[in-house]
Amino acid sequence: MILLVLIASVLIAGVTIYQYREQSKDYHENRLERKEEQILQSIGYVFRETTYPITTENLENIFKDEIYKIADVQNVTFNIYDLEGGLIKSSRPAFEADSISNCLDAEVLNNLKMHPEQRYVEKKRAAGDNYQASYTFINDLQFKPIGIVNLPYFEDNSFSNMELREFLFRLGGVYLLMLLSAILLAYVVSKYITRSLQTISDKMERTRLTQRNEKIYIDNPTDEIGNLIESYNGMIDELEESAAKLARSEREQAWREMAKQVAHEIKNPLTPLRLTIQSFERKFDPNDPKAEQKIQEFSKTVIQQIDALSNIASAFSNFANMPAQQNETLNVVKIVKLAMEIFHEEYIHFISDEKSIIAKLDRTQLIRVVTNLIKNAIQAVPEVESPRILVTVASEGNQVKIAVADNGVGIADDHKDKIFEPKFTTKSSGMGLGLGMVKNIVENYNGTIDFTSQHGKGTVFTVRFPKE
Repeated sequence: MILLVLIASVLIAGVTIYQYREQSKDYHENRLERKEEQILQSIGYVFRETTYPITTENLENIFKDEIYKIADVQNVTFNIYDLEGGLIKSSRPAFEADSISNCLDAEVLNNLKMHPEQRYVEKKRAAGDNYQASYTFINDLQFKPIGIVNLPYFEDNSFSNMELREFLFRLGGVYLLMLLSAILLAYVVSKYITRSLQTISDKMERTRLTQRNEKIYIDNPTDEIGNLIESYNGMIDELEESAAKLARSEREQAWREMAKQVAHEIKNPLTPLRLTIQSFERKFDPNDPKAEQKIQEFSKTVIQQIDALSNIASAFSNFANMPAQQNETLNVVKIVKLAMEIFHEEYIHFISDEKSIIAKLDRTQLIRVVTNLIKNAIQAVPEVESPRILVTVASEGNQVKIAVADNGVGIADDHKDKIFEPKFTTKSSGMGLGLGMVKNIVENYNGTIDFTSQHGKGTVFTVRFPKE
């Protein structure tokens, strides 16, 4: 609407200026013709009253005094030339005669003779104004050309330009009022139209697959908005149904994967246990002098396999049922050092620029995070010639950062996306639950865990916890 008003104002202003210029042009052309006609009528009147023969040679005598009378009555200045373009008489005062051409240009004479109406108008610009000069044949009483009358005419557009300025000023005031009205009206209309759309937009921005989304209810919406709201509400119903199906499917898939993993991990120690028992049953001789020693070895092997089964059960139990958080105000630097005391490898180092970084965390879960990350680092450096593991603790604003870096084998690019999956592991032993459990603990504190790694050069795991 605003653009239309602006375009209309520019177009009307342009048309107005063009119209004024055309009117001014027509006015001056008509005025020149009228002046020319009046001079010719006066010349004809002089011809009828004169006693001189009406010839080219007598024009100077005929208009010796009459040319000034005609110029005074008509309030114009004009010049009389013979048919060859020579100046015969001018109505201008003697001191201005020097500025008058004593001979017409050949171009003017040729153009004059070529026009059937025996009239030619020359247009020029002089002193910044438009200048016209008309050339017309003077006919005797028998309509035979005997001379040429030249009427110079300077266009005076001051009055027209003043009127144009006043008109454009008034027109600008009207269109300024219209523009302000259009802005106000456009604002009101757009607010009315976009009010419902803004409501829908806000709802859509808050739409999430993992949460319950609200439907939109608007009183007396337009047909188009009503259809849009109805489609959105229908989409919310379908989204909730799809989210429920997806959650159920994910839970079922997770249980299936977990069951497969548990079954696989349990079968690993059961197979050697079965073979050991079968071998013992087949080869055992009660009368053998070493029978007691063999029974002890058999019992030791069975206990080891049972312990392996117990460790598997404990690992899955710890991953599935994290203990409730017992938040306490503790010194993170001190707790990390405490967690490192169980490791005796000489290549493990600790760095912290601060002696105390206070945060509200669960002591047991913090120790579990640190020990799991260090265990992973130790398992990554067995084949390195000069292994090195560096544990750092630092404060970053409202967060505490714990980093565990190693110079081990690194993580291959095709494994990086799966590194936190509960059942994923690149090691020949273990269940791949350590990093998944660490991620679980960190996210329960609204923290973050990420890593950078270069295959063959090493890995850095970084954990950030909020202090509060």
